[in-house]
Amino acid sequence: MAYHTINISDADFQKSAIKWQKELLLMPIFAMQDTLKYMTGIPGVRYSEKVGAYSSNAQFAPYKSDRKSSATTSIDYRELRTYFGNVVEEFDPDAEIATVLGQNSGFLGDAQKTSDITKLVLKAMMASLGEKIQDNLFTAKHSPTGDTSDKLFDGFGTIANAEKTAGNIATGKGNLYEQEIALTSTNAFEVTKDIVRSLDPHLRQRETFFFCSQAFADSYNDGYLAAHLGVPYNQSYEQMYVEGTSHKMTLVPLPSIAGGTSWDGQFFITTKDNMLYGYDNMSDVERIQIDRFSPFMITLSAAMFFGVQFRSIDKKLLKVVNITSKA
Repeated sequence: MAYHTINISDADFQKSAIKWQKELLLMPIFAMQDTLKYMTGIPGVRYSEKVGAYSSNAQFAPYKSDRKSSATTSIDYRELRTYFGNVVEEFDPDAEIATVLGQNSGFLGDAQKTSDITKLVLKAMMASLGEKIQDNLFTAKHSPTGDTSDKLFDGFGTIANAEKTAGNIATGKGNLYEQEIALTSTNAFEVTKDIVRSLDPHLRQRETFFFCSQAFADSYNDGYLAAHLGVPYNQSYEQMYVEGTSHKMTLVPLPSIAGGTSWDGQFFITTKDNMLYGYDNMSDVERIQIDRFSPFMITLSAAMFFGVQFRSIDKKLLKVVNITSKA
């Protein structure tokens, strides 16, 4: 039996980093698709870009030959800000290659001797970077001196809290639901019905996602099951759609919302088009570089832009749900 030896040099890693740079820089985005598939991506955003939601009060009225009206169309601009981040990671190429080959042995087979193994190693590392960002999509808070992904950008929850402080998200504006209650499987179903019925009628007519914690989704499903034991069509324990929304609202439990206890009760009901994430894999400042500064270890250096924003916080497009647990 013939055995094949895989010899990988620093130059092989450098060549792969250059050849596949655009694809590798998109790997963090690909790795976040479990969450980002419910959102809208805007590529090519370097530092900031204005995004807007259009509104108008133009309307027909009974005919008058001299009718005139003032312009009622407006654009609510918001800033989608992407933050420039980087990583410098040392790794043992032999150990990384062995791991990747083990994970992909069924896929590679005899093609191992001709496959671009270095590309697979770099893809695995870039995917890990994306997973860390995904874990903090809602709770991240930008800090220039930070050393972790939760300090890279402002997450959706952080943005919402800033708008609450400014008075732009409030119960009086119709884009905030607040209740102090100890959520349980007994009351989660009823609480959810109350939330749905508090929505602006325009938002209720749209296809929406209810971004929540896994614990909330579990409690909702438990409550749904208890409330519909005798209903013939109740053939599934997992209820993807929220009852009473004509299948227009989908529950989306996310690990990134579970966070710390102060975040457990902050959820979001909105549309896919309203949840924006920006990135830039087009500029010359985004790059991947491979160097060897010490024996046995190779250093991966990478840089990219990333950030999130709501297109609009108007009650017709967004409802922030804050549930505070009773002591």
